[in-house]
Amino acid sequence: MILELLADGADIIVKLDGDGQMDPQRIPDLVAPIARDEADYVKGNRFFQLDGLATMPLPRLVGNAGLSFLSKMSSGYWNLFDPTNGYTAIHARIVAALPLDKLSRRCFFESDILFRLNTLRAVVVDVPMTAYYADEQSSMNLLRVLGAFPWYHAKNYSKRLFYNYFLRNFSIASVNLVAGLAMLTFGVVFGVCKWVQGFQLDILATPGTVMLASLPVILGTQLLLSFLNYDMADVPREPIHGKLSLLWHKSAHG
Repeated sequence: MILELLADGADIIVKLDGDGQMDPQRIPDLVAPIARDEADYVKGNRFFQLDGLATMPLPRLVGNAGLSFLSKMSSGYWNLFDPTNGYTAIHARIVAALPLDKLSRRCFFESDILFRLNTLRAVVVDVPMTAYYADEQSSMNLLRVLGAFPWYHAKNYSKRLFYNYFLRNFSIASVNLVAGLAMLTFGVVFGVCKWVQGFQLDILATPGTVMLASLPVILGTQLLLSFLNYDMADVPREPIHGKLSLLWHKSAHG
């Protein structure tokens, strides 16, 4: 279907789930940021309006809050919320640049596409919306989500760090990440080993041993916090679909 829309010359592609929870009349609001060249991808956010949350079942409310934090880490879009929202719009040029064959085909689709968009440095924005819940049963298996989604997010997080901080770029944030992990790991492992050794031999650790274990932990934690601060501030700000159009135009004309 997506390839057919691209072949037909669509500029903006809208996706909404067929569960009756999303109002089609909100489509103009959804596509407006893309039409104004302010975004490459737009998604609904049910958490903007507190009144609408009263109708959301409690398991979904809690689940979405937890998944939102995991999605912020794995995707790099720390400014977004409600990652599993199925009401989305995307510029056609961005769709053509995505590895469609690698995208998740199931409930993780919305979260997975955010990770892919970040590797392109696409701008993503939230639009407030209200979902309507009746007696329908959600197709999302809560136990399956709790078991699988953390693993999926962990994989995407590790891939995003590699792509953005080592493969395509290398900065002081990359140094902070490597040095922070190395120091923290050394401090924890050394400290645990000395604690076990002291417990077995009934010997108190010397002040030097304590400092040798605690100082790398403190410094490593500070470096990782510095990296996290850099990562949170590095949210894409400039839409890229116009640049993609220019690159394709130059490529087509030699």
